Amino acid sequence: MLRYLFGPGKNEEHVNPRLVAAWSGPDYLSSLAPPLRPSGRHDVRNLARLLEQPVRAGRNPPQKFVWHASVRNHITDRILSDSQWAHIATEMVAAVGIAPHGDPDAVRWVAVRHAHDHIHIVATLVRQDGATVWAWNERLKAQTAARDLEQRYGLHQVGPVDRTSHRRPTAAEQNKTRRQRRPEIPRDRLRREVRATAAAATDENDFISRLQAAGVLVRLRYSTIHPDEVTGYAVGLPDHRTSTGDTVWYGGGRLAPDLTLPQLRRRWEPGPGTMPRVNAQDPGRPRHQYRSTVFRQATAAADEGAHHLAAQRDTDEDGIAALAEAAADVLASTARAFEGRKGGPLTNASETFDRAARETHWRHPGRLHPATIQLRSMSRLISTVGRLTNEDDAVAALQLVLRLSMIADNLANLRDAQKRIHQAQAARQAAESLRAITEASRSLPAVQRTAAPPPTPPRQGYPKGRAV
Repeated sequence: MLRYLFGPGKNEEHVNPRLVAAWSGPDYLSSLAPPLRPSGRHDVRNLARLLEQPVRAGRNPPQKFVWHASVRNHITDRILSDSQWAHIATEMVAAVGIAPHGDPDAVRWVAVRHAHDHIHIVATLVRQDGATVWAWNERLKAQTAARDLEQRYGLHQVGPVDRTSHRRPTAAEQNKTRRQRRPEIPRDRLRREVRATAAAATDENDFISRLQAAGVLVRLRYSTIHPDEVTGYAVGLPDHRTSTGDTVWYGGGRLAPDLTLPQLRRRWEPGPGTMPRVNAQDPGRPRHQYRSTVFRQATAAADEGAHHLAAQRDTDEDGIAALAEAAADVLASTARAFEGRKGGPLTNASETFDRAARETHWRHPGRLHPATIQLRSMSRLISTVGRLTNEDDAVAALQLVLRLSMIADNLANLRDAQKRIHQAQAARQAAESLRAITEASRSLPAVQRTAAPPPTPPRQGYPKGRAV
């Protein structure tokens, strides 16, 4: 670790690597600093030996005893001095509990700076009195300390953790995707597929059937107390396997917080009020005309929802949450109609909007607003009318996209009022992306005709047992 931090980096990006803080205080930094060799590289052996001394003398030290964290400023922040970074490092190690203020027997640690916008903190997890330190929940503690330091130094405010973001692909997943030359990380593909399917499905049976029709493997989890009760699910891809040939499974919660089976069941509940009946297609009416009518109905519902969201954002948070979720489903279905399973800019905007619409806990609204009920129906209906095939379809769909950008703008104001900075930023980003897509699409020629998707399979009960 030290050789890397004091080295040139992977692309010669490390400039003037140096110690800015250490466990021994500022007076000893010069004696701890690794000297330069004739080759121009730093000799870190003595510093490594000093850091490891408590580990070698400790009582039953852990095998993995190195703790590492990087602390980075936002791109818009001013450049901090070495002394300011030293104070930040000291606050961080104290906040996570490995080197509390005023504890002379705490672990040994150093802070290395080799760029203007960040530092690296390296510690060994054995105290100088021989006891091992376990940094429990250090990520949350470090993030809490970072929010405090942002205010104290007048830096960019990131906002508190709201637990609504989905899990990002790990480094191992990204490396495996590159090795296998996949166009997309399996976790991301599955999350998009499950989200679009959930927006189109009417219940659990329909959800499972649609996933199977899309080529997604599904494995159900059953209760250990009531063997016939389904308590969860996992999904996988037929060609995504481990080195031993087993399918790599992702539970709904590993894809996104709102894709667990209990959350999906809540979404499929009809809720108070009656779901409207949508007029069936006239057998003598061209399909594309029916498709345009569906998008126009959805646009009217989105317009009503946008105005309701603007007028009621401070009084009915539960109802607004239901409306935002319904709008996210409509956008997911529209993106699938526009871009298909491979996705594109509208699909990316849909992912961003969904991030803004998620809630930190379950919402139990009273009587749903009519626009929410209508949007829920429209998301399912849009998923059944197939891909866009002509300019009339595209124009009608773009009008819907523009109205959904208004909902995103108003949702951003709600998130600001709730002090949920991450989701407010996601809502604004989604609104800007949707408007940019609308403007760009207006200058394009008519939508090229595409083949209609295969019909939705008949609803079936899901079997019990192994993957289907």
